[in-house]
Amino acid sequence: MTTRMFQGIIPPLVTPLRDRDAIDDDGLQRLIEHVIAGGVSGIFILGTTGEAPSLGYRLRRELIGRVCELVQDRVPVLVGITDTAFVESLNLAACAADSGAAAVVLSTPYYFPAGQTELADYVRNLAERLPLPLLLYNMPSLTKVWFEIETLRKLADIDRIVGVKDSGDDLDYFKRLIDLRAIRPDWSILIGPEAKTAEAIALGGDGAVAGGANVFPTLFVECHRAALAGDAPRVERLSRTIVDFQRIYEVGKYASRYIKGTKCALSLLGICDDFMAEPFHRFLPPERERVREILETIPPRVP
Repeated sequence: MTTRMFQGIIPPLVTPLRDRDAIDDDGLQRLIEHVIAGGVSGIFILGTTGEAPSLGYRLRRELIGRVCELVQDRVPVLVGITDTAFVESLNLAACAADSGAAAVVLSTPYYFPAGQTELADYVRNLAERLPLPLLLYNMPSLTKVWFEIETLRKLADIDRIVGVKDSGDDLDYFKRLIDLRAIRPDWSILIGPEAKTAEAIALGGDGAVAGGANVFPTLFVECHRAALAGDAPRVERLSRTIVDFQRIYEVGKYASRYIKGTKCALSLLGICDDFMAEPFHRFLPPERERVREILETIPPRVP
């Protein structure tokens, strides 16, 4: 039986901040204990939900070290190393390895869109220099470039690559990722859009990198377990609750509302500060009240 490195629910951790270059350390400690107590199977830092592109390199390195220190190997820590500069990605990977992280996560470089030949060479050149296993991260809505299936097929001969996290929001593409198991049965295939967790599991996916698991980790963990068990009525109930929770992402008018809503919810629950990395702002009182009203509709215990 093939063993895959990552399965289950892995929250893309928000980065609790006190100001533009300071971690909310108390909040970070509470958040880590909150998600681990909720049964998550790993923690992913410096991803989209973690506001990685808006954070300075010094703070990123501090966060990597502090998270690994607080987690104490209770679950694997995955570290995002996506950057516009090849060398900075390597520097972050070295910091992750030195701190005790389990793997690094790489999306397609943003700003200048890379062609697929360029992208394949870039990943190959980076992978051979990495000190840790590599999970590729398909996030075309923000990077403007897909990891095309044929490109991934060509990269499948790189042992250091251990899977793909897909946030493309296209289940046909996700099915084709699953088909790549014919040549890499060990690859972990994880879904990004959290409302599609159960559908992804049914297709053969290993789990989800679910932003909502920052707030209600047990809800997503139980949905994953129910999907694995084939408990359709429970999956339906839990999926409805997840959809209800996702209304927090509809508060606000800017694209940053996804992260704002998550941080606002955590702040309302007393877990961490909701300070946003610039140029983004935390929600004002009217939006904050709308998030509070949504949270109050979520059952205190998993249904």
